[in-house]
Amino acid sequence: MGIPEVSGYRARLIKDGGSAASTEDEFFRCPAFLEAESVTHSLVVEGGTGSLVAPLVVREIPDGGIDATSPYGYPGFGVIGNHSGLPLDPGTIDFGPTGLVSVFVRHALSEPPLAGARPRNLCLLADPALEAKSRMSDRQQIRKNIKRGYSIEVTPGPETGPDLRAAFLDAYTQTMDRTDAADRYYFSAGYFDAVLSSARTWLVVAREPEGAVAAASIAAASDGLLHYYLSGTADDYLRDSPMKNLLAGMIEFAGELEMPLNLGGGITPGDRLEEFKRGFANREEQWFTSELVCDPVVYADLCSRTGADAGGDFFPAYRA
Repeated sequence: MGIPEVSGYRARLIKDGGSAASTEDEFFRCPAFLEAESVTHSLVVEGGTGSLVAPLVVREIPDGGIDATSPYGYPGFGVIGNHSGLPLDPGTIDFGPTGLVSVFVRHALSEPPLAGARPRNLCLLADPALEAKSRMSDRQQIRKNIKRGYSIEVTPGPETGPDLRAAFLDAYTQTMDRTDAADRYYFSAGYFDAVLSSARTWLVVAREPEGAVAAASIAAASDGLLHYYLSGTADDYLRDSPMKNLLAGMIEFAGELEMPLNLGGGITPGDRLEEFKRGFANREEQWFTSELVCDPVVYADLCSRTGADAGGDFFPAYRA
């Protein structure tokens, strides 16, 4: 669809902790998640008959100025009013009033509202509206674990107690240690307390025969999907592959909610994590981000001063 014929769009940056962009109905824009992610501002793009609103983390640039990034996951823009002319050309937006040099936007897993968005990971989905898919080897392992006494439980996030949350954090941290994850992926107990306070979350747990937590994952509902958000398997139970039982249970739960389950993708295309998820997926969706240069003159100057390649893959280049 074309862009509406209006005089232009104007962006505003509001220092409100993301409240202008927040909604209780969508996890990745709910107050609990925005608090956990330390969101500082809302970006409001106004023009025509509606507006776009996104939560942002605004940062000081060491060499001067400010830029911003979306919080983790799939926050995207909330659409307010009638925006029949989407996707909107970022070139029609006046970012001058924001004072931002650049913005990195993570879109929701749907058609992005901004034109020229960049394709990123392929996300793998298990859609209950389509024929289920699974590998024979996975089905065999799942049945074997059930015979041993493994079980699945689903608890609404706000109803999870300290012991259950601690067991999840332990399994998650052990997984990050095993995979040599970047510091960004080590979340604190306080982070998970904030996330699980959202009514749009559930903690899905695979318990081994004696009742200990062998694997666990946060399920989060946002923008028409149930998301397999953060998960982990405890070291002692790796040989049993309890995550297979957990995923099967989460797919069943997504079916009860009548939502596709977004499994995400791998760390890199075609890696072992992606191949594992493909065993449960029956649909793919392309995920997009937008890389917005709000002040081209300052952006070019920062790239020049830092010796950065403005045309490279990293954005913003001056932070590479």
